[in-house]
Amino acid sequence: MVAACGRAEQCRRLLPARLVVYFVLGLALFSPAPYIEVMRHLVAGLRGLGLLGEWHVSAKFSLFRARQRLGFEPLQVLFAATAKPMAGESTPGAFWRGLRVLAVDGTYWDVADTEANQAAFGRPGSGHGAKRGAFVQVRMAALVEVGSHAVLDAELAGCRAGEVTLVGRLPRSCTAGQLVLADREFLGVPLWRAFTDSGADLLWRVSANRVLPVNKLLRDGSWLSTIHAATDPAKRDPVQVRVVAHHLKGTGKEAAASDYRLVTTLLDPCRYPARQLAALYRERWEIESFFAEIKTFQRCAKVVLSSTTPDGVLQQI
Repeated sequence: MVAACGRAEQCRRLLPARLVVYFVLGLALFSPAPYIEVMRHLVAGLRGLGLLGEWHVSAKFSLFRARQRLGFEPLQVLFAATAKPMAGESTPGAFWRGLRVLAVDGTYWDVADTEANQAAFGRPGSGHGAKRGAFVQVRMAALVEVGSHAVLDAELAGCRAGEVTLVGRLPRSCTAGQLVLADREFLGVPLWRAFTDSGADLLWRVSANRVLPVNKLLRDGSWLSTIHAATDPAKRDPVQVRVVAHHLKGTGKEAAASDYRLVTTLLDPCRYPARQLAALYRERWEIESFFAEIKTFQRCAKVVLSSTTPDGVLQQI
């Protein structure tokens, strides 16, 4: 016990909070390298410059304890302070007719199967065996800049949390001058209004069974319509939208659909032609590329997040 206390005190002395933050970032950059190897990567340049003095790389136990003491809040604050738009006017795909193009969507992270993680995050159901998923999972909703793949905001919760609920917290990072793309499962009046209240414009896909009456047909074939909240059966509080319908070329599953529809806040057909809006919507798939980059290529494919505690999981993500 005395030896353990001595090691903990040494860890506090040798690993200030700022270095531990760098270390946690290094765990992501050099994933899935072991603790000691990551720390050696971080300090190798300093040693070459003669700036380390008698300092030596701490033992794995000390690094583990330092991560525990740090918690996830400093990383959360760092993310909030640095998660800003990165694309410039010349970045391909970043802007469309003066609007910065963003996308929202959700995904899952597989995390270590421990009792603490399961209690905090849960696991999905399954139609096989024990009727539960193989891994504990964390649900993440993200707001991503299409042109740069920079994450502007993210929300984390257990795997049973609703994706729409998490996305509903992301308008806090939206402003005027942005155009947000989203898939069909997100179209609902409360969420639509949450984003439009931020000043952002929207271009979202519509489910095939959604009724969108033609209130006014526009010159480019799009039309003005209204959507209503499920809590407004009398239809007294409509939201005006513009509908863009088009067909996809090809033989895939999506192309077989008779009507592929989008709704948008951009009501002027002269300034925002329907054909161009339909072509722009494919940029929504850039957020899927972002998920692949961060989950498959950065983390490495089929690698489960290693943290055995909820704080550690949140810290890693």
